[in-house]
Amino acid sequence: MPAEAMSLVGDVRLRDEFDSLRPALVAHCYRMTGSYQDAEDAVQETYLRAARGVDAFEGRSSLKTWLYRIATNTCLTELKHRSRRVLPAGLGAPASDPDARIFGDDSLAWLEPLPDAVLDDPGEVVVRRESVRLALVAALQHLPARQRAAFLLREVLSWSAAEIAETLGVSVPAVKSLLQRARQRLDELDLDVEPPDADFERELLDRYVAAFEAADTTALRAVIHDDFSLEAVPHPVWFKGVRVCLPFLERNAFGVKFRLLPTRANGQPAAGSYRPDAAGVLRADSLWVFTAAGRRFSRAVKFPGPGLVTAAGLPARLG
Repeated sequence: MPAEAMSLVGDVRLRDEFDSLRPALVAHCYRMTGSYQDAEDAVQETYLRAARGVDAFEGRSSLKTWLYRIATNTCLTELKHRSRRVLPAGLGAPASDPDARIFGDDSLAWLEPLPDAVLDDPGEVVVRRESVRLALVAALQHLPARQRAAFLLREVLSWSAAEIAETLGVSVPAVKSLLQRARQRLDELDLDVEPPDADFERELLDRYVAAFEAADTTALRAVIHDDFSLEAVPHPVWFKGVRVCLPFLERNAFGVKFRLLPTRANGQPAAGSYRPDAAGVLRADSLWVFTAAGRRFSRAVKFPGPGLVTAAGLPARLG
C-alpha cells in the first residue's frame, strides 16, 4: 500500500485486506486500461481514495466489492483522457517485404503486457489467467469504457446486474444493454482464446529460445505456424507468414546475439530479451509474449523496456 494511504488507514486489519487484494486489483485495472503502468497507478489511486473514505465505509458490501467499485471508477475517470490502446496488427495489413522500412510511432497509445509475476499470490488464485490473455485485452480495447467495465464485472468477477448498476451509477436495464452491446462487439471480433497448457507451452518456448539463440531457422520453423505473425511495439509495421517473418529475423535479429530467458506474461509463454551493450554486457531490453495455438506458436509480440523484464521476475543483466 502507498505510504500516504498507510498513514490514513489506522486499522491494521484493513491495511492487511488492502494488501491481500492488490494483485487481483492490478489485474482488473489492467484489463480495463490495457496498460501495466496505468494499472499500477490506478491501484495506487484506489488505495488513496479508499483510505480517505474508509471512515464512511458502511459495510453494506464486502471490503473487496467496495475496493473494486473504487478501482473501476478510477479507471473510468482515467479512460476519459486516454486513446484506445493498440497492437501493430490492429493498425492494418502486414508488410509483405521482409526488408520493409521499420519505424517507431510514439504518437500511438500502445497496448502493454502484464507479467505473470505481478499477479503471484501464494495464498490464492488471484485471477483466471485466460482473462488477461493478450488477444482478449486487445479486443476489450474496442469496447467503450463503460461497456468494458460492465463486461469485466459480469464475466470475470461474476457480479450481478444490480451490483454493476450501483458501481456504474446506472439502472439495471442500462447494465443489461451495456452487456448485450459488449458481447455483440466481441462476437464480431471473432475472438478465439485457447485455454492455456502451461507445461506444453513451456516446452514449446524452450525449443523456440534454443532455435532463436542458435540462429537456427530450420528449428525455428518447426515451432511456428505457416501464418505466424511477428509484431514489435512501437512499430506499426508488422509481418505475417514464415516466408516473411523468418527472413526478417535472419537479417535483423540473428546477428545481434540476443539471449532469451523464459518467463510468463498475460497467462502466456514469454521471454525476457537481453541485448549486449558496447562492452558486451547483456542487459534487459524487452519482453516477448507468445501465443500458442494448435501445438505451435502463432504469434510473437515484442514490448520494449527493461522494466517489463524485471517485473517478470528476471534480472536486469546477465553475467
